[in-house]
Amino acid sequence: MRAMQSSMEKDTMPLARLASITKSFGGPPVVEDVTIDFAPGEVHVLAGENGAGKSTLMKILGGIVTGYQGTVEVGGHPMQFGSPAAATRAGISILHQELSLITEMSVADNLLLGVEPTRKGFRSASQTRASAKSLLETMGLDVDLDAPVKELSLSLAQLVEVAKALRGDPNVIAMDEPTSALNSQDAERLFTAIARLKEQGKAIIYISHKMDEIHRLADRITVLRDGRLIGTYGKGELTDESLIDLMVGGKKRAEEAARSSASVGSESLRLDKVSVQIGRRKVVQNASLEVRAGEVVGLAGLQGAGSSELMQAIFGGSGQIVSGEIAVNGEAYRAKDPRHAISRGIAFLTNDRKTSGLVLPLSVTENATLVSLPALSPGGWRSDRLEKLATESIAQQFRLRAPSLEAPVGSLSGGNQQKVALGKWILNRPKVLLLDEPTRGIDIGAKREIYELIQTWKAEGMAILLITSELPELLMLCDRILVMHRGQIVRTFTGQEATGEAVIDAAMGGEGAH
Repeated sequence: MRAMQSSMEKDTMPLARLASITKSFGGPPVVEDVTIDFAPGEVHVLAGENGAGKSTLMKILGGIVTGYQGTVEVGGHPMQFGSPAAATRAGISILHQELSLITEMSVADNLLLGVEPTRKGFRSASQTRASAKSLLETMGLDVDLDAPVKELSLSLAQLVEVAKALRGDPNVIAMDEPTSALNSQDAERLFTAIARLKEQGKAIIYISHKMDEIHRLADRITVLRDGRLIGTYGKGELTDESLIDLMVGGKKRAEEAARSSASVGSESLRLDKVSVQIGRRKVVQNASLEVRAGEVVGLAGLQGAGSSELMQAIFGGSGQIVSGEIAVNGEAYRAKDPRHAISRGIAFLTNDRKTSGLVLPLSVTENATLVSLPALSPGGWRSDRLEKLATESIAQQFRLRAPSLEAPVGSLSGGNQQKVALGKWILNRPKVLLLDEPTRGIDIGAKREIYELIQTWKAEGMAILLITSELPELLMLCDRILVMHRGQIVRTFTGQEATGEAVIDAAMGGEGAH
């Protein structure tokens, strides 16, 4: 009986455990007395707003953050990781939200960088390729191993990043917003891989703000709020509403914010039969739309439908407008480059803040004032005082959480980085705001704040064109929704008549598309 009990304890022993963890960075604790265990063959979701402590706990487990109180246990043994490499050797793998791939290098070289198999001290190309291919097969991917990462779509690059996290056959795998850049097809590939990892007895730690993912994947959910453990719940114990209430602590929910009743003004942006070409490929065909002052218009569509490419072309980014006409505030417009677009009062939040939205090594202030620097430099001379005041106004408006406005923006959480990326445009007071996935990688509380800000900007007369892959967000925020399919706008819905089913049907080219 004693032996059986010992065997049972061994089988149910957590693969990793954080015990009474407290951590501060010179101020109040960002994590306080948190205990969580991660069991084999289980997906354990960490839920909470930005700043709740999720990322800090993962960095402690992964050996990135040290100097904490409490104990990290692996396989029942207390550990002190002095570096990420030490955590890796103990079977811990952390998949961060931002990509770490080197875009100029090949897929194979990225996957095995630093851990390439060697033969008599030399790198073996055949072993490297075999190992890389095996990692990709785990993710259900058939990708050219010799292709530079820069040639992959953002979605495929994210899956390669997941595959990279699996090298060395770790026992505990933490994933921070792994689907933030994935289309629906690639998200399914990830979920299939997670199911296989569970069957192999791995412990999966999963951070997400998407309710459908949480309920689909989680065996257990641990809720954190303001650095404290609120509770751990089993599968099916929490509804969307109860989970959100636990996360935000009874604060006003975003879904309760009704659409602003601000009156719609004059036409701010008009496209008439616009076609866009990238290289030899036509990505948008004969697109016509209008956005008025005080209106939010949504662009819906599956990955590759052409919505992002259309926004890029409006802003003078990638893609060439080969036919059609554009007018801004009633005057003919054709963006020569982003600088020209900005001069005409157009702002564009891209869907990838790391590579095109922010300069991560620069400070919060330097990023926030980047676009509006000419207006903050009287006589052509930079003014530290004006830049500081402008950044402080953005920090207050966006409820930015940063240790300092002089801190590198890359040191902020993903959600707070997104706030800076959006704030730099609002500081320039645009007339037309193009938003491509404005809440990607942002937690429930931050999403609510962004929704409220969009309503404020709408009430102030801004014209907003919005792309989001979150269907409830699209339905809640938009006065009209235009659906794209294979580069064409195939259906228009008013906010009142749009339903999720109808939008999806049109996006897939169903009978409702015309």
